Amino acid sequence: MDPLDSSISLGAASEAAAAKEDVESPDASLPWARFSAWLECVCVVTFDLELGQAIELVYPLDAKLTEKEKTSICYLAFPDSYSGCLGDTQFSFRLRHSVGRGNRGTWYEDGDLYNRDAPVPLQKEQSHLYGYVYFRQVKDGSVKRGYFQKSLVLVSRLPFPQLFRALLQVVAPEYFEKQEPCLEAVCNEIDQWPAPAPGHVLTLPVMGVVIQVRIPSSDDKPGDSPVTPGPKENLLPAPIILPSPHEQDLFQCFQSMLIHVQMLWELMLLGEPIVVMAPSPTMCSETVLALVSSISPLKYCCDFRPYFTIHDSEFKEYTTRTQAPPNVILGVTNPFFIKTFQFWPHIIRLGDVKMAGDLPKQVKVKKLAKLKSLDTKPGIYTAYKTFLHKDKMLIKRLLKGIQKKRPCEVQSALLRRHLLELTQSFIIPLERYLASLMPLQRSISPWKTPPQIRPFSQEEFISTLEHAGPQLTSVLKGDWLGLYRRFFRSHNFDGWYRLRLREMTHKVESLHLEVTCDADLLAWTREKSEVEIVDLILKLREKLLRARKQQLGVGEQLLERLEGSIHTVINSLPNDLQALLHRH
Repeated sequence: MDPLDSSISLGAASEAAAAKEDVESPDASLPWARFSAWLECVCVVTFDLELGQAIELVYPLDAKLTEKEKTSICYLAFPDSYSGCLGDTQFSFRLRHSVGRGNRGTWYEDGDLYNRDAPVPLQKEQSHLYGYVYFRQVKDGSVKRGYFQKSLVLVSRLPFPQLFRALLQVVAPEYFEKQEPCLEAVCNEIDQWPAPAPGHVLTLPVMGVVIQVRIPSSDDKPGDSPVTPGPKENLLPAPIILPSPHEQDLFQCFQSMLIHVQMLWELMLLGEPIVVMAPSPTMCSETVLALVSSISPLKYCCDFRPYFTIHDSEFKEYTTRTQAPPNVILGVTNPFFIKTFQFWPHIIRLGDVKMAGDLPKQVKVKKLAKLKSLDTKPGIYTAYKTFLHKDKMLIKRLLKGIQKKRPCEVQSALLRRHLLELTQSFIIPLERYLASLMPLQRSISPWKTPPQIRPFSQEEFISTLEHAGPQLTSVLKGDWLGLYRRFFRSHNFDGWYRLRLREMTHKVESLHLEVTCDADLLAWTREKSEVEIVDLILKLREKLLRARKQQLGVGEQLLERLEGSIHTVINSLPNDLQALLHRH
């Protein structure tokens, strides 16, 4: 793998002022430039008596969706009939990007700018799209079926469920009353928004309301409280202030599984195949997203579908019995899936939360053999045995908090802090070992190719755990060694290592560039042939171009100094060579 081939830069962020200027100033001369920084398009899906679920409208009108994507959006935009969702329902889905699809990113290429400064789990993906749904089903005597059924869907590459949920709560009710002119006005307003700038508090006006939210940055320290923006400029009416564009209410999602949080975290860390069965698309999509976020700041590198139906184009791929289940987490509501997925290793069956006195009734871990009938009781159906012991103190604190009627936000913060500390205790030894693989700075010479990073050795890493393992930061006991060995076989390890290797390679590149900038290039060229000098010039120019393109974290002043040195070397050459090199 050549880490320098990727279009996604994970190196150190450039200077804040430059970043702000880059990200907040999309080229407004391009059609729908600012809109495209937030959304791919907006879809309206309705129920047609002859066609079934059908797309009624896509806006902007020239938005490019393939037929496969349109079909997927149609089926994913409506709850299963089994859900019985009357009134208004909100949920989200994620679908695979179709090959050959016209990318709206060509309208506004902001992906690198945003991804450069965003935390890895919140970066835009080229391979998938998110759909954020507001579905309404109400009785309507003027319709043959007797019900008004319609969904408004925001299609985006941004994993911001809370932000788009809030936006839909403002826009969808108005749209259902006023129809297309209202939608056009909203899209024009979004086209005036600043681009999503990590690290900045953004003010987003829409339909007479202002949403304020801070987009997280890769510079944020994990575990710090989210920066809740304060109201700006005494706005009237008072703005909707979101504490986070993406974080789920973990306590709400896990309240019937609190005693099994340790197991859920391990299953997600290892990228195990999981099916989440719930009574509604809201519950299953929120639970899937909560599970994915439970290993943050580690990126979940497997596929996940917050809401999945039997009409999905990957249905056959995921339900075949000729091979092991894929490493994916699926959120479903159709009871048909109980039979279809009974050979999967981990099935979470959720029901409406029931109380046992003051406390939510906790589901039990059950054998997969019991998962057969359509009236399967709630539970976690798995044969998985955890590597680590439960944190009984955490469970006691959470259950005590329920009895004391502690706010959900506080309970969620406790749970998120616990999961973060658990993930960090697991990752810190790996990070410490990776740092030992970097070449020594004194071995980097401007006259030689940058030294190689030593390869990752699982056995060498394991040997470091006795003195520098997770026991230094975590009180949890158990088979940490076994957990690491299993993790090495997962997609999450592969994804994490690739990203870190890319960052380390960029670091070596930037160090090599700094050493080169400080070198006396002209003195070096005095004893070299013209061929060697021209070769050096071409290589340095290529290095300069790559440094600017990949944001290697080298100051612009340093790069300009190197550019000046290159010009000095060129001017020392014969006139014909000078003319040739200046032209190119």
